[in-house]
Amino acid sequence: MAVRQADVVLVGGGVMSATLGMMLRQLDPSLDIVMVERLDHVAHESTDGWNNAGTGHAGYCELNYTPESEDGEVTIERALKINASFEVSLQFWSHMVEQGILPEPKTFINRTPHQSFVWGEDGVKFLKRRFEKLSAHHLFREMEYTESPRELEEWMPLVVKNRDPMQRVAATRIRHGSDVDFGSLTRSMVKFLESTPNFELMLSSPVHYLAKRDNGRWKVRVKNQKTGEQTKLEAGFVFLGAGGGALPMLQKSDIDESKGYGGFPVSGQWLVCQKPEIVKQHNSKVYGKAPIGAPPMSVPHLDTRIINGEPALLFGPFAGFTTRFLKKGSMFDLFGSVSSTNLRPMLSVSRTNMDLTRYLIGEVFQSHSDRVASLRNYFPDAQEEDWRLQEAGQRVQIIKKSPEGGGKLEFGTEIVAAKDGTLAALLGASPGASTAAHAMIDVIERCFPERMKTSEWQERMKVMVPSYGQSLVDDEQLLNKVRERTLSTLKLG
Repeated sequence: MAVRQADVVLVGGGVMSATLGMMLRQLDPSLDIVMVERLDHVAHESTDGWNNAGTGHAGYCELNYTPESEDGEVTIERALKINASFEVSLQFWSHMVEQGILPEPKTFINRTPHQSFVWGEDGVKFLKRRFEKLSAHHLFREMEYTESPRELEEWMPLVVKNRDPMQRVAATRIRHGSDVDFGSLTRSMVKFLESTPNFELMLSSPVHYLAKRDNGRWKVRVKNQKTGEQTKLEAGFVFLGAGGGALPMLQKSDIDESKGYGGFPVSGQWLVCQKPEIVKQHNSKVYGKAPIGAPPMSVPHLDTRIINGEPALLFGPFAGFTTRFLKKGSMFDLFGSVSSTNLRPMLSVSRTNMDLTRYLIGEVFQSHSDRVASLRNYFPDAQEEDWRLQEAGQRVQIIKKSPEGGGKLEFGTEIVAAKDGTLAALLGASPGASTAAHAMIDVIERCFPERMKTSEWQERMKVMVPSYGQSLVDDEQLLNKVRERTLSTLKLG
């Protein structure tokens, strides 16, 4: 069997691999890139619009990104970091729109105000403190706050209509928030890559073997599920961007940096309404506070979504417990991921997170009426017959060794890279897709360090992302400049 030589192998046809492939193609058009995907379409697991809560996470409305400390102080550092990362994605997409690489912005991103909504004395006090801290920073200067019934009726009519007038409520709003259909975005990027030389897409081709050769290159063996044909690939760099499937392949790589990592899989479901007379009354993303005991990615939100060009309202997500790492994965994924290096951290996490496990199992057994009852906190007039249940994608949260020797459950994303830069993997979930450009720049800096130091790659990266190498958190003038461009180019202003 002949060996297909490549410079880069991207495992997984989602937004992360597509973003990395697109950046590398711009940095060096001569690179020979192969993308392998286990399904017969790209962007049909976590990246797909129906599977992904990634609505353009920017820290504007997600209250879990601004937690309260024990003394009641609202901490905003994570929201600032996520917002700046999303601005990097907006710059990258703007560049591709301007170059004609991506189609009209409305095919993948649409202006949708980002709003937070709370009720009760404690909720209102928290939101007011959050607003005061965030709006004092230039990244969030355009945030608005209100407790006014008249303004709330304008901002979110479905949410306040027929609500108890004695209930104290409050909201914040950023008007230039967005809804992003990462499935459509990714399919457009891959379509462009397919039109370029030195790029090959292999569908229905899961990875069966991954190992490092003595010469430092990686052997990757894939098998076409439709034809049975096996292909041997060899590459100088491999990226594992396969969502929940990245962890098992990272373990197969046997790099030192993979030791101790485990995964905690979480399933999800949405309530969906596509009735035009209801959908047209709500044009925003309204986020609330997560129930006590809920994982951070289960923050309830009533979302305007435009998926494959069609508007809908989604409410959720409702989390659940599963042993699958992918929506179309195996019930044995979790058990197969247990190894001698991660057994202790995983057992430690299972002992210290029993409340979370019970919560997730309880979510699984909710009835349709129970879910609609939760929805009525955000849409008092919601009727059961107007909403259907939609299965979301799988999320695999990171388990890693803690300094004390046990395990720690991480809610976020993390890049694990071999010290020689020949392999990298992206693990975790939220904010995920929204920060893809920032995350893939990190991969490039860590895995192509010498080339990234050259003036040629520096200049090309700054064309794609004008703020590259500078801090949007610290530089207000720079933020204003790049935001003016992105809001105009992507039609979000």
